[in-house]
Amino acid sequence: MILWVNIYLPRKILLPMRVITLLVLSLLSFSLFAQQDLLQSGPMLGYSEMREVLIWVQTNEPAEVQVAYWPEGKDDLVELTDSYTTNKAEVYTAKLIADEVEPGFTYEYELWINGRAVELDYPTTFQAQELWQWRTDPPKFTMALGSCSYVNEPVYDRPGNSYGGSYEIFTSIHKMRPDAMLWLGDNTYLREVDWNSRTGIMARYTHTRSLPEMQPLLASTHHYAIWDDHDYGPNDSDRSYIHKNTTLEAFRRFWGNPTYGLDGDASGITSAFQWADMDFFLMDNRYFRRPNHRTSGEAVYFGERQLEWLIDALVASSAPFKFVATGGQILNTEPLFENYIRLAPEERAYLLGRIEEEGITGVVFLTG
Repeated sequence: MILWVNIYLPRKILLPMRVITLLVLSLLSFSLFAQQDLLQSGPMLGYSEMREVLIWVQTNEPAEVQVAYWPEGKDDLVELTDSYTTNKAEVYTAKLIADEVEPGFTYEYELWINGRAVELDYPTTFQAQELWQWRTDPPKFTMALGSCSYVNEPVYDRPGNSYGGSYEIFTSIHKMRPDAMLWLGDNTYLREVDWNSRTGIMARYTHTRSLPEMQPLLASTHHYAIWDDHDYGPNDSDRSYIHKNTTLEAFRRFWGNPTYGLDGDASGITSAFQWADMDFFLMDNRYFRRPNHRTSGEAVYFGERQLEWLIDALVASSAPFKFVATGGQILNTEPLFENYIRLAPEERAYLLGRIEEEGITGVVFLTG
């Protein structure tokens, strides 16, 4: 990066060259720190496809954000995403699309805020997925899995022994340099102070995402997510949660999945993505489900529409393994807590029966 600094001095004032040099360096240092002070969290990598990649960022006040990127080791081939000005209504978040990428390339990148690069003390790289079909064996990749990320905020934590308190797991995952990470729900924990207002929900998502130990992992691994009860609403929450569309807004603002919901519907977080030769199906086990203690009406866990989509998608998939991600246990035959067989045994039997009848092989359920 080249930064030009123009200094205008009155004609009658003559300064020694070393003073001018120090002044230039001082201005440069101030500028870099000023940009970093505007960064709330991120950058975070979202989905990766062969010809575009999503990069997410959050500032703490209105600011113009943009990403410069180039093939690894070739900083003479810089491309820029479109710029975007963050705003309060969108919780100062932005999703920037790198759409000048080539399949299989790794890219270095810089986050720019108000036209200047932000200095970070960890690497920032992303990858475009490889075009291997009809050419080579599918590429190897590493996918990290995790759930239940409780970040302490003592003033709002429950008294006594609270959850959370140790965050070195994020450093450990980052050291392994996974290609992607799939967050399996409870990725943040809404609390009593949060779940009855948009202000509280957005504040909690912001607080969790701003954890310092998380930032290096966010910046160089591609992230996908589902939710479970605690990032959806109160404990064991269901379709009756009155603010579910607000938490849906928060989820969409803070994660970089390729899609949300089915057929353009604004409901739920259902999605899917492919990495190399593997397919991943992201299920919503909260938005449509019947309350756990209701005894009348049909027992609903995923709901008919989402369930039929999943069966169709599994049939259509040619992946050797088909990973179905959801917050609660699917295959456990003991009716415990919120697992499938306890809450919706008929729906569970229908799903497993269709998988068997359709001859679908290689199905793996990933549950947080």
